Amino acid sequence: MESNKIIGGKIKSIRESGKLTIEEVAERSGVNREQIERIENNIELPSLAPLIKIARVLGVRLGTFLDDNMELGPVISRAKDCDERNTIRFTNESKIARKHMEYHSLSQDKAGRHMEPFLIDIEPGQADFALSTHEGEEFIYVLEGSVEVVYGKEKYTLEAGDSIYYDSIVAHHVHARNEAHARILGVVYTPF
Repeated sequence: MESNKIIGGKIKSIRESGKLTIEEVAERSGVNREQIERIENNIELPSLAPLIKIARVLGVRLGTFLDDNMELGPVISRAKDCDERNTIRFTNESKIARKHMEYHSLSQDKAGRHMEPFLIDIEPGQADFALSTHEGEEFIYVLEGSVEVVYGKEKYTLEAGDSIYYDSIVAHHVHARNEAHARILGVVYTPF
């Protein structure tokens, strides 16, 4: 949960240093003012789409919100370090804040990155969801369980060992199938 607090504070700090009001960020990003306030005050961490839109307006890459240290060389992520302190919980964009995905960052210490690799635990029960769109690309590799990827008007079922690579500007959603937990490796690329 600490990562969620870091993100809200960083967004607020970057916005204020750029002398932008919440209203200006809302107008330029298309994200409503109330949601930006909830993010900055650590009340809500939305799906990736609003964060990407806010990053664009602030002139930073998505990874800036997740950065902890600014390591220029390679960054190694150890399995033992994928714990609560590196976990980010995004909600979907429905009215009901469902926190069905836990993102374990694999690169938060890498400076200047354009890819965001995560181990993602997906809990079952995501029957009511909103599709998401944002600039960039996504790659998903299923490690455990079964997931369904809604991409535009198509649905794809992926089992352990399967992968999908898609343009994230097309409306999409990822959720667990068969009322069972799933785990994926997800990489989000956002151009800057």
